[in-house]
Amino acid sequence: MQTLTRTRRAHLQRGFIGKHLSRLAIALLLLPALAVRAEVPQRHGWALQFADDFNGPAGQLPASTRWRFDLGHGYPGAEGNNWGTHEVEANTASPANVSLDGKGHLRITPLRDARGQWTSARIETHQADFHPPAGGLLRVEARIRMPDVQGPAALGYWPAFWMLGHTFRQRLDWPAVGEVDIVENVNGVNRAWGTLHCGVSPGGPCTEKHGLSADAPCPDTRCQAAFHTYAVEWDRRASPQVLRWYVDGQLYHTLRQDQLPAATWQRMSAPDGMFLILNVAMGGEFPDRLAAPVTTPTAATQPGHPMLVDYVAVWTRDH
Repeated sequence: MQTLTRTRRAHLQRGFIGKHLSRLAIALLLLPALAVRAEVPQRHGWALQFADDFNGPAGQLPASTRWRFDLGHGYPGAEGNNWGTHEVEANTASPANVSLDGKGHLRITPLRDARGQWTSARIETHQADFHPPAGGLLRVEARIRMPDVQGPAALGYWPAFWMLGHTFRQRLDWPAVGEVDIVENVNGVNRAWGTLHCGVSPGGPCTEKHGLSADAPCPDTRCQAAFHTYAVEWDRRASPQVLRWYVDGQLYHTLRQDQLPAATWQRMSAPDGMFLILNVAMGGEFPDRLAAPVTTPTAATQPGHPMLVDYVAVWTRDH
């Protein structure tokens, strides 16, 4: 073997160092997504209206001062069953389905019993007046790791973070009341969906039951492999008003007020506001649509993969 010249050795050393520095740079870029826990961000110029960072001992239920439980297969008095979506799980307040993990996260875990029956959890904020001030903005955000399951084992998983107009609690007036899906994820696919539901169903200006939707892959790492930040901003600073959806700060969906009939927008954006919901459904119309002709969940679907929520926060800004 010939002896390397000094110049050749220098080139090889620079290449070796450069390659490893590149790997280090990539790792540093990924740190925010991979970090186990993050604090609720401080936003200069914004007023914090609600926050929960889910600190507490493992097995503790989420704070009853902030959250209420939706139980069973639907709201009392609702027409039909299965939350109107044909999802199959019974929602509970059991710590096995919904509890803190002791590491600063909320854990919502779908489970299947020996009879093949699914349970999970769905919680919503007591507070139901989240809305943008006149001439200002509303930002609703959560840092979430989707259930870490893929392929046939993921069929039927439907984790979501979303908002409903507050009058739904009294009138069950969906979709006219307005539903803003900040993020949905189905069947373990590496995509985040953001959707507005409004008007009438079926059909109407929001093409129900699909809604007005867009989707995007999670940046850098799969939605299931790391925490990502999902947010919606409702902007009333200009006319027409605008709704914007983000994943890790990247804008991927925009809807303007003038894309809907004036009465439809006014009805779903009433100043009384909305409440927030976190849940993991199993099966139903959305995962079935993507898995067609398969009906989800299947015998191959694996229970026990939680959605982890690091924090939920709501801010407003006057201008």
